Amino acid sequence: MSDLRLPIPEYAMMLAQVASMRSEDPYRKVGAAALDFDNRVIGTAYNGLAPGFKAPEGFWDQRDGRQKFMLHAEVNLCSLFKRGEAKLIATTTMPCTACMQTLCAYGVKEIYYMEEYHQSDAPEIAQTYGIILKQIKASDLPMP
Repeated sequence: MSDLRLPIPEYAMMLAQVASMRSEDPYRKVGAAALDFDNRVIGTAYNGLAPGFKAPEGFWDQRDGRQKFMLHAEVNLCSLFKRGEAKLIATTTMPCTACMQTLCAYGVKEIYYMEEYHQSDAPEIAQTYGIILKQIKASDLPMP
């Protein structure tokens, strides 16, 4: 019955979705998951503030003002592995240009995302470096 098993990219995306629930950002909750070359989970991460930082009163009120302090899920995820250890990354939002560059530097071969991010050069970067960049829509995922 192996044809009933959840495919690996979808499995990773569901892990990323769960990780996104930990984000403290009230405007955009992004989660990410990394798998190694044996499809074992290396780690999960989400967007948020630096570990241990306590946001001052009113911090979350100004979306534009606080964005520069937010650490992206992909950056937090890359802190959990060394270059060449992660084969596949699933992230709930397409990586921004800087995160895509970081994932390239870490040697990631496959990147799956759910939501489009229109201010990103990720597709062009992926094509240039020969990286799989593929969207998995929420409707493609099974309901638990």
